[in-house]
Amino acid sequence: MILTRSDIMVLMPLIIVAASAVGVMLTVAFTRRPQASMILTLLGLIFSFAALPFAANFGPRQITPLLIVDNYTLFYMGLVFTATFVVTVLCYRYFGGRESRHNALYVLLLLAALGGAVLVASSHFASFLLGLELLSISLFALIAYPKNAERPLEAGIKYLILAGFSSALLLFGMALIYAQLGTMQFTQIGVMLAAHEQRLDAYGLAGLALIVAGAGFKLALVPFHMWTPDIYEGAPAPVTAFIATVSKGAMLAMLLRYFLATGAYQSQSVTLALSLIAAATILVGNLLALQQDNIKRILAYSSIAQLGYLLVGFLAFGAIAAEAVTYYLAAYFVAMLGAFGVITVLSRGAPEEDSDMLINYVGLFWHRPWLAGVLTVMLLSLAGIPLTMGFVGKFYVLAAAVSASLWLLAIVLVIGSAIGLYYYLRIIAVMYAPDPRAAPEREEAFGVSASPAESITLAALTLVLTSLGVYPALLIHGIEAPAVHLGWLSTFPVLVCSI
Repeated sequence: MILTRSDIMVLMPLIIVAASAVGVMLTVAFTRRPQASMILTLLGLIFSFAALPFAANFGPRQITPLLIVDNYTLFYMGLVFTATFVVTVLCYRYFGGRESRHNALYVLLLLAALGGAVLVASSHFASFLLGLELLSISLFALIAYPKNAERPLEAGIKYLILAGFSSALLLFGMALIYAQLGTMQFTQIGVMLAAHEQRLDAYGLAGLALIVAGAGFKLALVPFHMWTPDIYEGAPAPVTAFIATVSKGAMLAMLLRYFLATGAYQSQSVTLALSLIAAATILVGNLLALQQDNIKRILAYSSIAQLGYLLVGFLAFGAIAAEAVTYYLAAYFVAMLGAFGVITVLSRGAPEEDSDMLINYVGLFWHRPWLAGVLTVMLLSLAGIPLTMGFVGKFYVLAAAVSASLWLLAIVLVIGSAIGLYYYLRIIAVMYAPDPRAAPEREEAFGVSASPAESITLAALTLVLTSLGVYPALLIHGIEAPAVHLGWLSTFPVLVCSI
């Protein structure tokens, strides 16, 4: 198939990210200065983001059977590029600034962003696997990037083993579905099942179960969640932010497209299994977070619970489900990036195993009021407190569940949110508690202040979180078109067959 000019314009965001990765590699061959690599990475992400509106003018468009670029794809690409931009800013001083030699870090970030972008554009099992592996392989190296540190290396090995196992499950599931239907394109699978009034047989159901299990590992859904706290705790703080946002967000976006395009949501057994997983994920994530004294582990279990809330919206299916999931995921991205941004600043210059304990955050407000304020806003959003994006997102998901008559899941969501409120407020109470220790010693314990770039980034995240919480219509209008287009996919197989 020959790519036309329109095809190339639609693919321009992906092309720019890939070219940026190559450009950073070539730059490293001539200079080892990390500033050049960091600046090129940021410029590549900015140009990729700027190319999204131009790509929208030529879409929606199917590029070979592998990729589809529509408003839904472009919105999630924007989230991926923005999150990668924030993580790049956080990485610079965390890994030593101008004194470091961590040039390869920026290549890995760009490749991981490219993998996430390919994943959200996938309309075929081949591109799905290609994007997922590009993202996962980059994450192996990012998690273990401080090669002389023991804990990141241990976390990298754990992620390598478990991600390889989950990829094997996904690949085997794809093979079983192909064995029944003879196609790996999402819309073709839906058309074939609808045209022949055919249901998935034992092969197909087993394949779908394996895909759900493999995706469960990537999304850290119960009972596939056990790797999450260890990886979050062991990985460098900015990399943890990337795992919590880009890795999970891209996978969830692709999974929602797959279920709607193939009509897999019409299977009662699949819906029941996902409902049980969602309920268990919400309850287990919140209950285990209550027992943690390490802030990164608390946020790890919190992210498990947050994915459970997203899965409740996911199970509503259709346009309202796509809107709920998209808005909530955007709120989750901003809150997690802001929270781990503060942790990144505070853990710089100190061993993370010492700096991440909750006891080290006692009295943070009296020493670093700006950072304590930012972290407070992020935690309140994750808890779903009004005037934040998290409240609107959680209300949106609850409305989607009620509209789909998912009453039990709606009740579990409310219970889980009530439980989660305790450990979020616990962290906030610790930060605002009087510090019984001497001020000079505590001033040193909290490390250096945020750099201007980090302060501007954290301020921007805080402003977005609060402004869209007060006036959510700014974002809701932006996600309506992608959501309506994706909701239309659920009726596409039936329309094709009726014609």
